[in-house]
Amino acid sequence: MRPAWQATYLRLPKPQYSKYSPIIIMFILNTIAILITLTALFAYLNHRFVRLPMTIGVMVLALIFSLLLLTVGKLTDWGGTEIAQTIIGNIDFNTTLLHGMLSFLLFAGALHINLEDLAKQKWVILILATFGILLSTFIIGVIAYYGLDLVGIQIPFIYCLLFGALISPTDPIAVLATLKTIGVAKNIETKIAGESLFNDGVGVVIFLVLVGVATGGEQNFEPLHAAGLFLQEAVGGAIFGLVIGYIAFYLLKNINQYQVEILITLALVMGGYTLAMSLHTSGPIAIVVAGLFIGNHGRLFAMQEKTREHLDTFWELIEEILNALLFVIIGLEVLALDFTMQYLVIGLIAIPVVLFARTVAVALPVNLLRFKREFSENIVRILVWGGIRGGISVALALSLPPSENRDLIVAVTYIIVVFSIVVQGLTIGKVVKHTELENTELENNDGKN
Repeated sequence: MRPAWQATYLRLPKPQYSKYSPIIIMFILNTIAILITLTALFAYLNHRFVRLPMTIGVMVLALIFSLLLLTVGKLTDWGGTEIAQTIIGNIDFNTTLLHGMLSFLLFAGALHINLEDLAKQKWVILILATFGILLSTFIIGVIAYYGLDLVGIQIPFIYCLLFGALISPTDPIAVLATLKTIGVAKNIETKIAGESLFNDGVGVVIFLVLVGVATGGEQNFEPLHAAGLFLQEAVGGAIFGLVIGYIAFYLLKNINQYQVEILITLALVMGGYTLAMSLHTSGPIAIVVAGLFIGNHGRLFAMQEKTREHLDTFWELIEEILNALLFVIIGLEVLALDFTMQYLVIGLIAIPVVLFARTVAVALPVNLLRFKREFSENIVRILVWGGIRGGISVALALSLPPSENRDLIVAVTYIIVVFSIVVQGLTIGKVVKHTELENTELENNDGKN
């Protein structure tokens, strides 16, 4: 006789699988195979001939490849372009990044940030990641609303604010990938990296509140509800990150086998992110906090040297592969977007607008904080130019519900992101070196006087 629990289980309805499931699975596997193959090819060509930083190089090559496909498709009857557009169009970029790659990349980035350095810059990072994002969102929203009205494009103010919210946060993936390729003072690197790790969580919360207003009507906006949502997502995410980080730390401390310890960190990232999202707290903030905890406290007190070496190697490899794959998808995404000459012109005009908003959002809090602490010369210039936008902005834009304003927002966001990654990413090193040279000259002149 079967136990009661087993008899109950056997009476449960069995899941019904669609006869199309194998086809869908094969399509997903084939898509992944194509993307991995293209990423490997672009990485090889970049390393062999182009010699740009890998993430930027593979994105540029993917973008060129996409534009060539579009050109050939318009000039000939070749069906390859349509197939490529179908494949890219069926990739849910929002889900792929925000619910797939993001947790791995955030953990890998946070794993190598020194908590003591971060604590020294906590007020700068906190203000830039909260007040700075809100201020930038408002400035971009106002300029976009009145600027578009001047050229005869009528967009509700709430959608202009939505655009401001999704384009204001700097992307931790793009920022961390860029910082690896340049030499920058530790305190500046901590400010840029720390802000980017936390402000995307804040930006997503602001974005979600504004999406609710845009789709449900302004009458549904309640400031107390918005504040409660922010506390639940941001503060709740930080507390949850500490909890799962400590649980992982306890498990790591009680064993000494690097294979199992790496598996525990994988479970922390995948299970922790999924559970955080299920509890309606910020998954990105939770994983960043957990990564900081394991990368500092866990590294010192719960790991042997052999484990540290294997853990660092594993997560660096994961980070490099996913970064390259993500930037290739960004480059290929142009195949799935609707571009017009009008969108292109608006996107190019929006670039200085976003940089202006970033300048104000950085300069105001930095200058207010100068009364209590010292900052290096030209810190505003470095923080502004180092605030690179990336895949998260594109993912948020693509997550917007269908509307007559969506295509414009997506296209303009994509143009800004491509500019930010390519131009800012390739020149931030020169900006830093030029700034250091200016500071050295000023010091020499002061000494002479």
